[in-house]
Amino acid sequence: MGTGFANAGFEVCATDVDAAALAACPEDWQRFEADAADETQMADVFAQLDGLDVLCANAGIAGPTARVEDVALSDWRACVSVNLEGAFLAAKYAAPMMKAAARGAIVLTSSTAGIYGYPNRAPYAAAKWAIIGLMKTLAMELGPFGIRANAICPGAVEGTRMEGVLEREAKAKGMTRDQVYEGYACGTSMRSFVEARDIADMAVFLGSDAARMVSGQVIAVDGHTENPDPKV
Repeated sequence: MGTGFANAGFEVCATDVDAAALAACPEDWQRFEADAADETQMADVFAQLDGLDVLCANAGIAGPTARVEDVALSDWRACVSVNLEGAFLAAKYAAPMMKAAARGAIVLTSSTAGIYGYPNRAPYAAAKWAIIGLMKTLAMELGPFGIRANAICPGAVEGTRMEGVLEREAKAKGMTRDQVYEGYACGTSMRSFVEARDIADMAVFLGSDAARMVSGQVIAVDGHTENPDPKV
């Protein structure tokens, strides 16, 4: 997302728990190594910002791939902590800054799993459904201060994270990686995975004045998911 905002003329501040990922970011970006689910670390990040026009709460992990009865509580909590509490903390510390400016846009990353559910991914789906509830509440609470909130729901996105999901699902279902991939792709009208730039383009739009009256919306960027439970 950062590249999309930079190309649109925004100054970018990136946070990540992965130092190597931050080091790969452009040098003119503000960069903070921080755990999105650690309140002390996130409070310190926001304290160092001079202002904030757009917040993109995008931190997330896939969590376990298992039937609900086989999910360990520790894995559940780890998944929900990053995917949900990370977004909550970002919004918590962004809100006062945006209120002071009487404007702002908050973009939370949910998932099509937050619209349909997701077999064998209970912690992830639960967190992504909760993101939508959080976003709707933020839109109502912060709207009177000129602040908008929306949620993007990506489908299957090309990249290393989705590759990990494909490999785990292939193992769990006794399939090949390519068979699982085809199941996802064929479950969309566009018969294709989403690319990261598709998500970034929507985030930039939602953060721009072109979307000044768009708030409280759940927007899927998924090539139109027809089948939320890929089967091949």
